[in-house]
Amino acid sequence: MPETKNKKDQDFNEWYNEIVELSDLCDKRYPIKGMNVWRPYGWKLMNHVDQLIREEMLNTFHDEVNFPLLIPESSFKKEEEHIEGFGSEVYWITHAGLNQLEEKWLLRPTSETAMYPMFSLWIRSHADLPLKTFQIVNTFRYETKQTRAFIRVREIHFFEAHTCHKNFDEAEKQIQEDKKIANNLFKKLCLPFIFCKRPEWDKFAGAFYTISIDVLMPSGKTLQLGSIHQYKDNFSKPYDITYESEDGKHNNCHQTTYGMSERILGALVGIHGDNKGLIIPPKVAPVQVIIIPIIFKDKDKEIIDNCESLLKQLIDNNIRAKIDKRDITPGNKYYHWELKGVPIRIEIGPKDLEKKQIVVVRRDTGEKTSILYTSSIGYIIKELDKISEKLYDDAKIFLQKNIYRMKDIESASNKKGIIELPWCGEENCAQEIENILDGNTLGEPIENNLCEHPCPICNKKATTWMRYAKSY
Repeated sequence: MPETKNKKDQDFNEWYNEIVELSDLCDKRYPIKGMNVWRPYGWKLMNHVDQLIREEMLNTFHDEVNFPLLIPESSFKKEEEHIEGFGSEVYWITHAGLNQLEEKWLLRPTSETAMYPMFSLWIRSHADLPLKTFQIVNTFRYETKQTRAFIRVREIHFFEAHTCHKNFDEAEKQIQEDKKIANNLFKKLCLPFIFCKRPEWDKFAGAFYTISIDVLMPSGKTLQLGSIHQYKDNFSKPYDITYESEDGKHNNCHQTTYGMSERILGALVGIHGDNKGLIIPPKVAPVQVIIIPIIFKDKDKEIIDNCESLLKQLIDNNIRAKIDKRDITPGNKYYHWELKGVPIRIEIGPKDLEKKQIVVVRRDTGEKTSILYTSSIGYIIKELDKISEKLYDDAKIFLQKNIYRMKDIESASNKKGIIELPWCGEENCAQEIENILDGNTLGEPIENNLCEHPCPICNKKATTWMRYAKSY
């Protein structure tokens, strides 16, 4: 079978660009750079990811909302730290037709400043809490670095959950729930990740603290897929989000957010794909099973009838399946659906009819197995689960092999991946390590972070481990 021009292990970035284009996930030729067009196959994939997110949200009693795209300047400016964090990335609207607006509007870079004025109207008493909402919308940020499909774009397909609570402890419980949601979701997506508590200088603008969700790409660089933020009352004070407690006092709510973006698709492409194309985890594959009829003139009707009978059984068992009846060679069909990353291919030809069997081919391993037609549905369901397990396990092994916990910078300087070094707590020391390693500070591990070794820069006793990596 033909392979991509660029090899994944030789030039990951060019391989990635080629795979995204050839597999018809999106089209970057739209005349505004960084605002790509979702093609049907990519949009189906994104919608299946969104559906998994919705299931997690609804299972934890979040309600879906949809807020306007435009935010008035006066609302945006209420939280000063937030403005400083996003001010350079904002798209401003100054005119409506030929009329200059009395107050400028902006396209949401994130939705705190759109939602929180409304939250202050919705919440009145302790009976209104907790308020747990989410939305899946587009956000806009003026990205100045080199754009890359799904990874660095200016119009971002974005999930965000916003919650309000009585106090800090209740908000902390929400953070723990968000971590469980992330574990559930990314296990289904076959994407092992690490949680990192971001350093003070790199937390979300306005947050009390930020926990990032990072994966390791085959290039050795990390990709942040999402983040969880504890706000305390940093936003509820400027936006006057208060509630009346049982004793009649008025208190500010404590808030959290949890956000993820289309970078999830970038991770799915980069971590699971190979030189033949995408390998899509079964839970989100637009087509989970493709049926290829191997046509011979005297058997064509019988073969197609068998394919259509199997298709109906697959659909009846909630498996997303399709028959490829195009008038091209079987080899071209194999190449096409391998490029698209369909988890399972089924071949049915004259010899299979005689033996009352089908041939099942796994996309991840290429393994071919002949199965009796009567046993096919149960076998396929089990194989889809096995594919998910293998994709997750392989990615987890890669992640674990490329996390290095070391005592000194010299040992770390020749490593490619995620480096953990002792850290004293001083920003200057972390930034000096960044310069030496030519990387970025990811943050502290949220578990197993006790460190008794000296900081490799100042030699003071470390307070924790700190992670560093090159990042997208």
